Amino acid sequence: MTIDLLKQLAAALAVQFGEDCEVVIHDLTKKSLAKSLVYIEHGEVTGRKVGDGPSRIVLEAIQADPARISDQLGYLSKTEDGKILKSSTIFVRETPDGPVRYILGINYDITRLIYAGDAVNALIRENPGTAALHKEPEKIQTNVEDLLDDLISQAIAMAGKPVSLMTKEDKKAVIRFLNESGAFLITRSGERVAQLLGISKYTLYNYMKQDDG
Repeated sequence: MTIDLLKQLAAALAVQFGEDCEVVIHDLTKKSLAKSLVYIEHGEVTGRKVGDGPSRIVLEAIQADPARISDQLGYLSKTEDGKILKSSTIFVRETPDGPVRYILGINYDITRLIYAGDAVNALIRENPGTAALHKEPEKIQTNVEDLLDDLISQAIAMAGKPVSLMTKEDKKAVIRFLNESGAFLITRSGERVAQLLGISKYTLYNYMKQDDG
């Protein structure tokens, strides 16, 4: 599928579902991942624009074995300003077994629908309450620096202790999480993580190699 055909499809989806439906295209053939977003409709939904960087899902797609990548449909995500989105990520290849070349993302703002549903539930239920979202929505970032910050915060939270108290195994676990999340595809991320963990870049890459082995 060509990029022009994807743009045609994105424009049609945006018209079909209206202003609450953002449709984006990421071009993974570009040299700079920091500007992977090449087309967007209704960018006001997430505040993104052409020239912005990849999401976490995009990074994971680049990092993963192409044969194990499958479309992710109908999951929840959220924006910086608190909107809840129903999202789908479609991985586009030029051949069935080839690498992912483009990503088509659909993000539908369901925030008002959730509030409307809560209001209806409060009226019809014997004990009124608020509908719960059982899965924490995936956060959508607008640039790679914020995405890296978020991944590092998640890695440290997973360790359950501050860096100053981390053991060697804790630090290796942090690096493993960041590596599997695609964080080290971001320019100069290795230098930043090494400095944060108080280790050399050589040690960082050595830990990564040990996990690969």
